Amino acid sequence: MRAAIFSTHPYEVPFLDRANEEAGHDLTYLQTSLSESTAQLAEGFEGVALFVGDDASAEVLRTLHEGGTRVIALRSAGFNHVDIEEADRLDLTVLRVPAYSPHAVAEHALALMMVLNRKLHRAYNRTREQNFELSGLMGFDMNGKTAGIIGTGKIGEVLCRILRGFGCTVLGSDPEPNPVCEKMGVEYVELDELYARSDIISLHCPLTPQTHHLINAKALAAMRPGVMLINTSRGAVIDTRALIDALKKGTIGSVGLDVYEEEGDLFFHDLSDRVIHDDVFVRLITFPNVLITAHQAFLTREACTAIAETTIGNLSDFAADSVRPENTVTKRLIAPTA
Repeated sequence: MRAAIFSTHPYEVPFLDRANEEAGHDLTYLQTSLSESTAQLAEGFEGVALFVGDDASAEVLRTLHEGGTRVIALRSAGFNHVDIEEADRLDLTVLRVPAYSPHAVAEHALALMMVLNRKLHRAYNRTREQNFELSGLMGFDMNGKTAGIIGTGKIGEVLCRILRGFGCTVLGSDPEPNPVCEKMGVEYVELDELYARSDIISLHCPLTPQTHHLINAKALAAMRPGVMLINTSRGAVIDTRALIDALKKGTIGSVGLDVYEEEGDLFFHDLSDRVIHDDVFVRLITFPNVLITAHQAFLTREACTAIAETTIGNLSDFAADSVRPENTVTKRLIAPTA
């Protein structure tokens, strides 16, 4: 199959090439993102492979379909950047990577917690300037703290296990409680109780209409003063403007973000010599208690191997007319969640 790989990043090419050695697909790597203005580049390609920042809205999908595309292979678990209803109408098959390495994302969430708690980012900068003063670097013991996990699927489950190992009391919120989490001692509660009791809150839910701005002004006001908030799921789960207001009031202790709701024009690009025009983001990074990474929670060798192998496998399965149901994105997957 001829397949166009949009938003290709240098780090992933070796993984895709290795995964494609036996499959033998004709892959064309494109560094450009998919959008209305670039969709015509896929003309003549039966398959396209997309990343999280690509635009697969209705108009783009129509252009892809007219150009001969029949399958869209997502190099991600999330599919909120795809108009699934339009894909269904056009009979475009959309395949995803439902699980690559839950450990990668869970461990990155933990890394954000540890860096924020022990102020490692600030300590690193101080020592490089030969400033060895300890004031302002006070943290807390993770042992004995209460952590609230919103979304206890595969990633949330791994993080629950890690935090239980730290000696944390772990609260969970999910429309479908995970029996594995329950067995390890996770207590499932309503969101309001989770907000009120948690010293740390970590988000691991998908972005759906029900979870869009789940963390809004009301939710932030219900949280325990000084709470640490971590988001490695999708940016729009948090209302960023409301978060900034809470940070300005001092009610939020610290924030670790690997995602941002308007990250499309920022993340995965080197903007070090440019002026960023997103005033909300610029304000966000001025807070000393906010730590942002650029959607890198998935970035481990193991995860990149799994993503590449599943992406190539999805293209092969489509060519053989044997797509796996668990990898297929249909309207039935867009269901309410916590």
